[in-house]
Amino acid sequence: MMRPGPLNLITDVKGLTVGNAEDHRLKSGVTAIVCDPPATAAVQVLGGAPGTRETDLLDPHNTVQTVDALVLSGGSAFGLDAASGAQAALREMGRGFAVGPHRIPIVPTAILFDLINGGDKDWGRFPPYRELGFEAVGRAGATFSTGSAGAGTGALTASLKGGLGSASTVLPNGITIGALVAVNALGSATVGDTGHFWSAPFELESEFGGLGLPHPMPADAADIRIKFRDRQAAVANTTIAVIATDAVLTKAEAKRLAIAAHDGFARGLWPAHTPLDGDLIFALATGASGKTPTTEDFIDLGAVAASTMARAIARGVHDATPAENDLMPCWSERS
Repeated sequence: MMRPGPLNLITDVKGLTVGNAEDHRLKSGVTAIVCDPPATAAVQVLGGAPGTRETDLLDPHNTVQTVDALVLSGGSAFGLDAASGAQAALREMGRGFAVGPHRIPIVPTAILFDLINGGDKDWGRFPPYRELGFEAVGRAGATFSTGSAGAGTGALTASLKGGLGSASTVLPNGITIGALVAVNALGSATVGDTGHFWSAPFELESEFGGLGLPHPMPADAADIRIKFRDRQAAVANTTIAVIATDAVLTKAEAKRLAIAAHDGFARGLWPAHTPLDGDLIFALATGASGKTPTTEDFIDLGAVAASTMARAIARGVHDATPAENDLMPCWSERS
């Protein structure tokens, strides 16, 4: 029997804390996932329009085995500055990869496009993301806001506001899986014009409304709804996420976990992994449980990674809150 962790957040995975920083006038923000101690990490990109920093070092054949933090940011390419702020905060804590007398915090980063969302982007010469990245690390803790917070502050989907979502699952063998996602998809998290989530089969304890799937399925369920179809959709999307576990994994196994978690995007969004999304999932393995999965265990681990990610996607959209100058309604306003 699957159950959520105590907080039903990615921080149910021991060794992880999360911090958000946002600017509601800007309608954008940053989310930092801090690993203490450093965690084994990998990444899998399946969208056609990603924006990243320091993802090559996560390949299993490359030298650095662990990371100090991950950053998810709004702001499109401007948001990559958030990594510099996060690095600065971690350096002040004495964190980082040791090279002689120096320590270099390892902070892979991914961004989403939220420039066209009703926010005031007239920030002057320098974008604010470096400072937001610094603040996000400083606010990292076991609990954090979801919905219109952090990297999900200005997120949108095809028909509703997106947001920052999280969920966790404790497997029968005691291993915990957690997911964190900023949902800014080209497609939709809900079925047709209904308030029912595509993720409904995986819902635990009515965490995103308890509506289940619609019955009968509406005639427009398979319609392809595209955000900003009449505008420049090519630059207005991307769902970025982290899947984490307290199991003991190698970098190669962590990458396999990230691959499996992408099935959660396909379960929770229609369509997903398009040429106009930069869909990306980081994987973290803290090893805090001391449990090394067998091959059979890993099958369950991958399946639960996908279902937990699908739940986090629905929770991100479900938890979004209305704000001035919104371009789209929230789920709570439409359901």
